[in-house]
Amino acid sequence: MTPVTAALWAAAMLMGLQGSSSFPDSRVDLSSKNLSSVPRDLPWKAESIDLSCNHIQLLHRGDFKNTPLLRFLNISWNSLKDIDEETFLDTPLLKDLDLSHNGLRNLSGQRYLLHTENLLVLNLAFNKFLTMTLGSEFSSLVKLETLALGAQNISLGDFKNIAKVKLRTLTLSLENKSWSYTAGSLIDVQAQRLQIALTGSQILDHDLVADALSLFAEVELMNLRSGYKDLSEQLIERVETLTSHLYLTNIYISWKDLTDCVNILLRTSITHLRISDVTMYNMPFQETIVTQTSKMKSFTVRKAVVKDFFFSQEAVYNFFINIPVESLAMVEMPMIHMTCPKSHSPILQLDFSNCALSDSIFSRVEGEEILECEKLDNVRKLNLVGNNFRSLQMLSKRVQYMKSLRHLDLSINSLVYDGLLECFWPPNITNMTLSSNGLTGSVFKCLPKATENLDLQNNQVSVIPSSILKLRNLSSLNLNSNRLRDLPVCTGFPLLSELLLKSNSLHAPSVNKLESCPELKTLDVSYNPFTCTCALRSFISLGIKSKRRSHTGIQLLSWPKDYYCTYPEAVRDFSLKDISIPEVSCNVGLLAAAILGPAVIVMIAIVTMCHHLDVPWYMGMIWQWTRAKHRARMLQVRPEDLLGVEFHAFVSYSQHDSDWVQNSLLPNLEGPAGGLQICHHEKSFVPGKTIIENIITCLEKSRRSVFVLSANFVKSEWCHYELYFASHQRLAWGPDSVVLVLLEPLPQYLIPSKYNQLKSMMNRHTYLEWPQERAKHRLFWANLRAALQADLPNASVTHEEE
Repeated sequence: MTPVTAALWAAAMLMGLQGSSSFPDSRVDLSSKNLSSVPRDLPWKAESIDLSCNHIQLLHRGDFKNTPLLRFLNISWNSLKDIDEETFLDTPLLKDLDLSHNGLRNLSGQRYLLHTENLLVLNLAFNKFLTMTLGSEFSSLVKLETLALGAQNISLGDFKNIAKVKLRTLTLSLENKSWSYTAGSLIDVQAQRLQIALTGSQILDHDLVADALSLFAEVELMNLRSGYKDLSEQLIERVETLTSHLYLTNIYISWKDLTDCVNILLRTSITHLRISDVTMYNMPFQETIVTQTSKMKSFTVRKAVVKDFFFSQEAVYNFFINIPVESLAMVEMPMIHMTCPKSHSPILQLDFSNCALSDSIFSRVEGEEILECEKLDNVRKLNLVGNNFRSLQMLSKRVQYMKSLRHLDLSINSLVYDGLLECFWPPNITNMTLSSNGLTGSVFKCLPKATENLDLQNNQVSVIPSSILKLRNLSSLNLNSNRLRDLPVCTGFPLLSELLLKSNSLHAPSVNKLESCPELKTLDVSYNPFTCTCALRSFISLGIKSKRRSHTGIQLLSWPKDYYCTYPEAVRDFSLKDISIPEVSCNVGLLAAAILGPAVIVMIAIVTMCHHLDVPWYMGMIWQWTRAKHRARMLQVRPEDLLGVEFHAFVSYSQHDSDWVQNSLLPNLEGPAGGLQICHHEKSFVPGKTIIENIITCLEKSRRSVFVLSANFVKSEWCHYELYFASHQRLAWGPDSVVLVLLEPLPQYLIPSKYNQLKSMMNRHTYLEWPQERAKHRLFWANLRAALQADLPNASVTHEEE
């Protein structure tokens, strides 16, 4: 399929997808089925039929009588020789007809078009037409927008029958090497855009180009391989043209021809130049001069490929960045760098999306100094989507002198920011897009102060830190698809009116935090894993209020259809609006009144009965007996049983929780603070041994095992092994040999099935929970040290050796 045919059919199918019905048989694909005629059993609901690449020679009346809803028909690449005049009598809705690559012979005899008055797209290219003379039936196509034709000879008056048809695009496919064109033949055509598609090594006709430039606002030249010198000379002759948009598509061109052509076009009245799917060769080793004055407003290069291996990349970059236009775009190219203009650039918009640019963009190195670009101070919009940028702080330095910059798009990169170095953004950026990167909460310390719209969706933000740069003008914040666990506080965003938090990790949003957002009007918290407990009552109330007609407060987007419970299991997948959480179960006062009254009466009765029956005396005896048994069991651990034990505990944790272990756990257990000997893999694993051997050795040398439980822990295969081996050691040392520390809430449904032992331990034994309140930390450490305290025969020796 040729590029012209493919483009027309793709456009038609796109229109069809937008308007076609949802019936499963509305689209019928019968391409490449070896058909010699149109099947008689086409479904009546069919709206799109593809009969391409078959052997159909004739179309008869009644072929489509059972498809009254037909809108799109592709019969290209067949052997069509004739079409009955009443073939499309039963398809009044037909909008797109592709008859390209067939054997039709006479453009003056296409009488079937009399019944296709609703056609928008017609493709008759690559048939066997000798002349371009269009018959009177074409005048009935008053709604036609796109027409593709091809013939060997184009003469005066050929298009007079479509003189009143206002086309959007006319495509002339020059299919024969001996084709001819008579000057002025296109004068009857009314079209916004003219596409001229060459085949093979054809050269553009001088008169055709002259008519194209004088009659059409947009001209596209496709499949050029040569003739660029003649084209350049013709452009020099026609400084003023009607054409404002020139497109060069699928071309093969040398660097000299390309730059000569561009320099000439810069001196013409053409305002927009777009070069797509270009292959360049004979690339430069020296700088190429660029015309410095121009009427051109935009220059675009898309999908450029270079055939040479050795050339000066800097010379190529310098040519393009110094083109005097308002909008410069170089997209979908393997471009690894872009230089700085040699003088102050008039460029207002820069688009380098989907290339391979790195953090060195616009900069240059002189000696040991990196010099930043100061010549792009007029740029207002910069698009760097889909490149290889990694450092947000480094990019802020690269654009710091773009004083006019308002819109910056850095999405789909690999950007990170650690919060250590200061950022240097220009002062006037108002729209910042940083979606689909690897940024965390620290990014709020590296943002332009004037930002009004901030897009951070699909990053790694889990919390917005309190010590952030105040964004006084921020009105819209998009944090969809991040890792937030609660609603943010708006103290840093006093004018925030739109907050998007879809697909995060919010279990029970704290509605009271919204009090810090006085200007907030729109909130989206859909598709979060809501825990339908008492903590969610206020949020459910907010959602119900937002749908009332009289409500003037915060509007909750997508409520209630995208808000579901994920826990408890009994109400999983229930809509939040259908969840009823009784106030008595959440109100401490009501609950106390309902429970304590009867409980006090029962307690008084029990105490009275126990006193009457001397139960306290019996309980005292049982308690004394239990303590004696406990001491006896402890005495069973003989000193020889502790031989080889060097540590009070072995600590097992996920690498993702190492910061808490290193900065909090170990300092409070080891050294002067705790006086305990602790074994952990970063200190005690012996190089050269396998991980399994190291785990077993550490467990054997430790009196107890401490497991730091979190969502990261249950995802770690090595933590699973450590828990497995520790459970076997528990049989020898007793149940107190395993101590569980819960670093964060870990519901049972989040624990994989392979952690059955962990679920069993958590159900049968008390575990220590890490408190969030700092005031409770001291008691937590005291309890943990008490649980791990034991006499070790080798403790003192090991300590001296260390």
